[in-house]
Order: sequence, then structure tokens, then C-alpha cells
Amino acid sequence: METFDADWLAMREPVDHRSRAEGLIPRLVQAWQTRGWSRVLDLGSGTGSNLRYLAPRLPSGQTWVLVDHDPAHVRTLRGMARPERVQSLTVSPKNLAAQDLEEAADTDLVTASALLDLTSAGWLERVVTACVASDCGVLCALSYDGRIEWASGDEHPDDRFVRDAVNVHQTGDKGFGPALGPAGGQLAERRFRAAGYQTLFQESAWRLEVSQHRALVGRLIDGWEQAASAVRPAEVARIRGWADGRRAGVATGRSSLMVGHHDLLALPPARS
Repeated sequence: METFDADWLAMREPVDHRSRAEGLIPRLVQAWQTRGWSRVLDLGSGTGSNLRYLAPRLPSGQTWVLVDHDPAHVRTLRGMARPERVQSLTVSPKNLAAQDLEEAADTDLVTASALLDLTSAGWLERVVTACVASDCGVLCALSYDGRIEWASGDEHPDDRFVRDAVNVHQTGDKGFGPALGPAGGQLAERRFRAAGYQTLFQESAWRLEVSQHRALVGRLIDGWEQAASAVRPAEVARIRGWADGRRAGVATGRSSLMVGHHDLLALPPARS
């Protein structure tokens, strides 16, 4: 399963938090209060960014179960200050993708952040089935949607070529089978809507100024270079030229960048 180091997760967390679709929170809080929810299951929790964002925005009396496949992240969770009722679990990728998703049977809200684009169609179907069976809500944040756009006037001739190659790489196996990639968020919205859920789908794009996010943009360029080169090995020199050009732009501190994401809130049908 794809693994992300703690430094990268820490670097992206402030941008993640400011980019999320705040407009979904009042609807979630309303459902939480109306239904008397308290239990949250966070899938692919990393070092706890989703907990740190969401817990202060939900009513008190929360109980969280945070699930991640990386034991280093789980150790971080166990060492951080957090609400009392938080349990962190290490699972193998196989168990995170398990058909029964046992933890979902005893929860009110399933959450995930930056996960749907890494998962497979089969895994998504199992999650939808488990959530419908337990009548729980779903909040999936920051699903990458395939858009990478540099500021007008700062285009590079190979921006589209590299973006398209990156998006092909996104559909490779990340531990769940062939990944949904940029289609993940929209497919999840359709699947929950077809299951009778009320869905709200809002943009949560990263908007980055290089002068403020130089290190983060540099990491993105490095990652995109590696991903594009992996799926277009015959074009490595071309991709390296693009990356070198983009790094030179970062050095000037005058560039800006948008990376597309969406947030999905799916609420079960109203009780009769």
C-alpha cells in the first residue's frame, strides 16, 4: 500500500485544513445532532490530520477510531495530545480493504481524507455496502480530481503532458487494486446517491503561492516528475526538462498553482 512520510503529511496539513469545504460542516452537524451520533471511524488516518480538523467542529461527546496501515503513524497518534475517547489501530492493507469492514458496523460517521483516489472500485463498493448496512454518514475530504493548473502567463509547454502522465500513474495499484485516481470522488458520490443517500459534493482545491509554499510545491514537482517518468519512461528527458523549468520558477518565488480536490458528504435517508 502507498505510504506517505510524516514530514510530507505535516507539510500538507495546513493547506489541507484551509482548503476543505467548510460549507459541508453545518449539514454534518445538523445530521449529527438530529440522529444522536457520537462514533467516528477514520480510515487511512495518517498522523491524525482529519481528527485535528473535524473534532473541534463537531459537538462534544465524540468517540473516534483511527485506522492506518503504517505503524509509525499510529505511534505518532498515541503520543499526541487528543480527546480522551480516541483509539488508534494498525491494520494491514488487506484488512483495511476487508470485505466486512467490521469497524463500520459500530459507527455513526465514516471519514477519510486524501484516500478515495488511491482506492479501487471494489473497495469503494464494499465501503458503500458497509455504510448502508450500518446507516452511517460519510465524509470523504480532499479527493484529487485530476486538475493541475499553473497561473495564467506561467504555463510550460509540457504542463499538460506531465499532468496527463501523473493522472495515469494515479490509477496504478496503491494497495487496494487498480486505483480510481481522479475519478474516485465523483464515483463515490454517484454510488452513495444510487444507494439512497443525500450527497453534497464541493470543491476543496489547493491554491498555492510559491512565495508562501515553496517547500510544498517543490515536493509536488519532485513527486510528479517521478510519477510521470514511471509511466512514460521513454520521455524521461522531456519530463526532467519540465521539472527543472518548474524548479527554476519556484526559485523565483513568483509562481502560483492550483491542485484540484473535492469533498463529499453523504448522509443516509431520513428515518421515517
